[in-house]
Amino acid sequence: QVQLVESGGGLVQAGGSLRLSCAASGRALSSYGVGWFRQAQGKDRESVATISRSGSNTYYSDSVKGRFTISRDNGKNTVFLQMDSLKPEDTAVYYCAATGRPLPPRGPDEFGYWGQGTQVTVSS
Repeated sequence: QVQLVESGGGLVQAGGSLRLSCAASGRALSSYGVGWFRQAQGKDRESVATISRSGSNTYYSDSVKGRFTISRDNGKNTVFLQMDSLKPEDTAVYYCAATGRPLPPRGPDEFGYWGQGTQVTVSS
């Protein structure tokens, strides 16, 4: 099993940047594809970005493509989400999750391990 802990959330003005981290313990994170998801108040959880075990393949939602970058450092057992040009509609709780299934994933149900989430708030 793998345990995940997110960090790096906070309050930022529109147009600003944040970098989220997802640190893993237990089993090596390199054994898993990792995704970032977000859930805004009153809305369903949505996929933001996903990265393969080696980092060679990445997938983004249309809403963040060109603004967010997912990366990983398997030596540090950590996955990152660099968020630039943030918009108020990016406000949500952001979660990282790990999957042992092939990518690209078909939905959140394919991820068996989840962190507790970190709040991102973008002010206008």
